[in-house]
Amino acid sequence: MFIWPILLISILFLFSGVYLYFTQHKMVFLPGKNLAMTPDEIGLQYEDLYIQSGNKEKINAWYFPCKDSIEIPDRKVVLFCHGNAGNISHRLETVEYILSLGANIMLFDYRGFGKSEGSPGEEEVYQDALVCYNWLINEKEFSPEQIIVFGRSLGGAVAVDLASKVACGGVIVESSFTSAKAMAKEMFPIFPINLILKYKLNSIDKIGHIKCPVLVTHSTDDDIIPYKMGEELFNAAEEPKKFVKLSGRHDERDYYLDSIYRSALIEMIIGNYSNW
Repeated sequence: MFIWPILLISILFLFSGVYLYFTQHKMVFLPGKNLAMTPDEIGLQYEDLYIQSGNKEKINAWYFPCKDSIEIPDRKVVLFCHGNAGNISHRLETVEYILSLGANIMLFDYRGFGKSEGSPGEEEVYQDALVCYNWLINEKEFSPEQIIVFGRSLGGAVAVDLASKVACGGVIVESSFTSAKAMAKEMFPIFPINLILKYKLNSIDKIGHIKCPVLVTHSTDDDIIPYKMGEELFNAAEEPKKFVKLSGRHDERDYYLDSIYRSALIEMIIGNYSNW
């Protein structure tokens, strides 16, 4: 009598594990193909770019010049790496915020997102960020020290990977996780994650290799990525570094009104680390 329930539970457990193995790609990457709007619809000046990444695919990127960047040659540029869902058209609030701080900003869609060609993958998103970094250097003639890499959520792993490989002026890691393995264990603690997981996204082992200032921000109210992961990333980073505690859920941006958050970003942009 007791064998059948155990057998049924075992079969369900095995089936669930197999299902997770084959569907995890859709959990990591949730691309939105349709643009919600274009920057010109809200009065933003921008360049609509298509940059080759990989063998044949072209990714779509938007570059926004700060209004007074021509008068200030040393103006910084923020290379923004977005999260795992939607596309760049859903990040225009972030664009307006960064522009208000006095920096240029470039954001891009990973392969398979928005108007970008191809399909996303871990190595693919890393390469997409790198080609945008190179575009800023080769086409806009920014020096590495003028480029601030900003990654939010999944984009935090992309930003950390990029900054661990190339020189840049600073890194902002916002509401991000330590590794795919750690996130999977939080979400599916009963499964043998080491056998199931295809992705690494291992920021915790890379962030210590970054040789520029690091700003980590995370909300205690984050309902998707645990706050403790933000603290762990901060602890693993080298000096100079700063941690800013946010409030609000993962997809909320009420902290844009927080003067401490704004000041920390301005310090990063102007290169003032006296309070770090």
